[in-house]
Amino acid sequence: MNVLIIGQYFPPDLGGAATRAYNIAKGLSLNECKVTVVTAFPHYPDGKVPKEYKNKFFKVDSLGKIKVIRTFILPLESKGLFKRLMLFVSFAVSSLFVLPLVGANPSILVLLPSLFYGMVKRKPVVSNVDDLMLEDLYDLNLLRKGSVFSKIAEHFTTALFSKVEAATPISPGYVNTLTGYGVDKSKIQVIIGGVDLNIFKPKFKRDPGGKFSVLYSGAFSRLYNFEQIFKAAKIVEQLDDGIEFVVQGKGELLSSMLSKVNELKVKNVRIIDKTLNREDVAKLLGQADALILPLMDLKKPYRGISSKLYEYQAVGKPIICCCRGLPGDYIKTTRSGLVVNPGEYSVLAKAVLELKSNADSAREMGENGRKYVESEASIEAVGLKIKKIFERITEAKD
Repeated sequence: MNVLIIGQYFPPDLGGAATRAYNIAKGLSLNECKVTVVTAFPHYPDGKVPKEYKNKFFKVDSLGKIKVIRTFILPLESKGLFKRLMLFVSFAVSSLFVLPLVGANPSILVLLPSLFYGMVKRKPVVSNVDDLMLEDLYDLNLLRKGSVFSKIAEHFTTALFSKVEAATPISPGYVNTLTGYGVDKSKIQVIIGGVDLNIFKPKFKRDPGGKFSVLYSGAFSRLYNFEQIFKAAKIVEQLDDGIEFVVQGKGELLSSMLSKVNELKVKNVRIIDKTLNREDVAKLLGQADALILPLMDLKKPYRGISSKLYEYQAVGKPIICCCRGLPGDYIKTTRSGLVVNPGEYSVLAKAVLELKSNADSAREMGENGRKYVESEASIEAVGLKIKKIFERITEAKD
């Protein structure tokens, strides 16, 4: 089976969308599908396009057996509504011009400009719903619900979803929103993000006698509240000098993060302003003692589940999840960490101290997480589920 994946983000871009696109592509490839990916030049989150893509409109790469066609995108930092919109539009347009490079694929994954490809190729379109774009804009106060623009966007979104043969949201929390956009519930199947277990696997610390390390790795985006980490670090600093907090990644919040660390005068926080490839991220996670997901307080429960949690679980480390909603419920259900309400930095500090002082409990949490992703969240299993959806809808069309 030939499958075309269209999406703006793909590694080495940071973020959940890039991770899930990679996992789906590799998962399908492992299930004997011939996979082509149409994506943008690497750009997220800082808008810096690598030199090898400069002065080019597209470039054909490969990732193992996966063909990757990268197209032009504006070199803008993903910051604010206008820049995000410009990034989206520039990729949506440029991706259409490589259509002649794409064969007659029986199935197309991800929405817009997939609908155009589907119309030209006369093939079914499946929308993999990584996030609820409009709802995220509302939650981050980048767009006001009920405004003229939001009403136009909602109408446009409903029109797009009416054309898909199936939708595969990554979280059960997205189902009601999708049905609200007119997607028939029979066309919806939740398929979690998954993780590459051959890359993300348990590793021993290089320096087991060193400091107890609490790590975040990923984008410095507005979905996260890093101040709660820094304030918790300040409390911990006064109680135990054998603990350090490490925050690695890139993104629009970097300057405010550095300012806050200087303001608080914390000595046990290390910020690594660097983008790492997937293998190096896995190594970094393996060197930590505990991993943290510091989501911001949206004043309502989270509906999505970050793909980062599957990677955290895969390396066999205990997780501290700062959030209300499905991510926290997931950690509790899988017994793979501790859950703290977002913003409650004193409770977060207590959770860190608890994990350090209870090594057996922390190890058990890490083992629980690894066992769960091995049985439920491998990319092979995710790829097989999506392949079966493609087979079902293509057979129905024949």
